[in-house]
Amino acid sequence: MEKIEHKMVAVNGLNMHIAELGQGPTILFIHGFPELWYSWRHQMVYLAERGYRTVAPDLRGYGDTTGAPINDPSKFSIFHIVGDVVALLEAIAPNEGKVFVVAHDWGAFIAWHLCLFRPEKVKALVNLSVHYPPKNSNMNPIEGLKALYGEDYYICRFQVPGDIEAEFAPIGAKSVLKKMLTYRDPAPFYFPKGKGLEAIADAPIALSTWLSEEELDYYASKFEQTGFTGALNYYRALSISSELTAPWTGAEVKVPTKFIVGEFDLVYHMQGAKEYIHNGGFKKYVPLLEEVVVLEGAAHFINQERPHEISKHIYDFIQKF
Repeated sequence: MEKIEHKMVAVNGLNMHIAELGQGPTILFIHGFPELWYSWRHQMVYLAERGYRTVAPDLRGYGDTTGAPINDPSKFSIFHIVGDVVALLEAIAPNEGKVFVVAHDWGAFIAWHLCLFRPEKVKALVNLSVHYPPKNSNMNPIEGLKALYGEDYYICRFQVPGDIEAEFAPIGAKSVLKKMLTYRDPAPFYFPKGKGLEAIADAPIALSTWLSEEELDYYASKFEQTGFTGALNYYRALSISSELTAPWTGAEVKVPTKFIVGEFDLVYHMQGAKEYIHNGGFKKYVPLLEEVVVLEGAAHFINQERPHEISKHIYDFIQKF
């Protein structure tokens, strides 16, 4: 990883930290929750070696990116986040026109909306884990999730500022991240009030083969520095994002796309997800969807759990353009 360069870029009122490696056509990597640029370390090396310039930021509220108003969740709407990404592209690739985008989890949600709002910026998209969510202007997403899964569902529990942070504090960032990053149960993710992470099965004593103690320590050091509030604000802004994106109800994402999900990913097992992905709904809203890959035996953090496979899938797709 020592070859990777680190820079700070003035972006949309933030000082955004980016990691960069390689020369050639730009690939922008967008991380998810609770992650960092570091989630893409394997893919960056693989694709830089094959003639691409790889760039991975710490998103608003994460890692070494500073300047986000973390005490105001309304400043974490999808428009703010996509605005950050567009401003970053203007700063790092002003003459490139279109770039490749690769994203995971929350990053995938951001990438779908980048392609929805500014398709002329994206040459091709590889999204992991989170499929494109068709817009329903009649449903508040949080109320919909409460109706499906109850008040203890993780996204519902993340809504009240300071609440889940207070439960995480005595546990410590490293233990929280260890449980989350090694979570492999495809069932809904619950945080019963007052129980913190007790309701989640203990992480394995030995860390996964894909997550070493040193790598976990890197994540922990950054979240100890920032806390979790910035990352949680993405969930707290979901309702306002839903209201503001009402004009895009029924809109299609018209960018060439490959979608990859783990067989045991909890998002893949959400109610109706498999039917939507495989029975035509997904293709209806993403008409340039070229391929759906379900990685057998993989869970949610597939870019880290199966780094070589994911890197190869990305390369095989983007080299066509």
